[in-house]
Amino acid sequence: MSALFQPFKLKGVTLRNRIAVPPMCQYKAVDGVVNDWHLTHYTSIARGGAGLVIVEATAVAPEGRITPGCTGLWNDEQAQAFAPIVKGIKAAGAVPGIQIGHAGRKASANVPWEGDDHMAADDSRGWDTIAPSAIAFGHHLPKQPKAMTLDDIARVRQNFVDAAVRARDVGFEWLELHFAHGYLGQSFFSAHANQRDDIYGGSVENRSRFLLETLRAVREVWPENLPLTIRFGVLEYDGRDEQTLLESIELIRQFKAAGTDLVSVSVGFTIGETSIPWGTTFMGPIAERVRREAAIPVATAWGFGTPSIAEGVIKDQQMDLVMIGRAHLANPHWPYLAAKELGVEKASWTLPAPYAHWLERY
Repeated sequence: MSALFQPFKLKGVTLRNRIAVPPMCQYKAVDGVVNDWHLTHYTSIARGGAGLVIVEATAVAPEGRITPGCTGLWNDEQAQAFAPIVKGIKAAGAVPGIQIGHAGRKASANVPWEGDDHMAADDSRGWDTIAPSAIAFGHHLPKQPKAMTLDDIARVRQNFVDAAVRARDVGFEWLELHFAHGYLGQSFFSAHANQRDDIYGGSVENRSRFLLETLRAVREVWPENLPLTIRFGVLEYDGRDEQTLLESIELIRQFKAAGTDLVSVSVGFTIGETSIPWGTTFMGPIAERVRREAAIPVATAWGFGTPSIAEGVIKDQQMDLVMIGRAHLANPHWPYLAAKELGVEKASWTLPAPYAHWLERY
């Protein structure tokens, strides 16, 4: 029996297998509103056989977008535009998820194919950015953000809550809070980006406060029977990795106590010059350690697009779900091919019945 193709139950949701499509920004929205591109993209991937499809990083406020092309959930028009996507993912047999977040000091950037840097000061499409402290990321993102006031913090926390309500009401069944990749949540946790001298800065406890407060506020409105998950960067590769990992695992224990059901383990990316050991499954052992020491289900990404590798990390219990991103862009039917390679009996039945019927018939 293939471990990768065993169902996975979390709260009241059951995935048909352990394959998840992680959030991958498309940068094609207009004023935060999704369109036909997103409908085609997400329903095609869902039809390919993955158990979970998580919609790209979706901003909880206008200034929280990474680029002008990012999706949003700060108004009802944006929420309703997601309705056919949610229905399409469900119709294809996958569970529809969405990641909500705020880009913080990395916001107001050009889309990747137009530079992937901060938009020029005289670009009318740009906006002022906010962050825990008035510290620029640097490198290709030199814009100095405004240090958030306590009122700003309260407003953004409520923005997360409001976006979660809209995600809930439009039918998403899996919610992920984006507290990774140098965006706002990660910036509060990181001493590289957070040099506040109030209750939101300084000690690890204070730097964790915004993340925990936001999580608890969202937990109050998100249905108890649906998974509430977090993507969180547990390492920075800055020379103090063991200490950062220990602090991260302790915070993840608090995430769990506050109602988090799974953590997607990632990298912090709050500093520009790092020596990340990119390679096949390099995050696997780290995810396994988080899973074991925090006693919480985990997932992770990067380098798992080979079926035997994906099978191995699930079989060895390094993680509970495996995030397969770019391989799904290259072939939305990656799960079918993986099932064939792994010797799954009637591999075609990993696909919707109309496809399976024709593949089995001849």
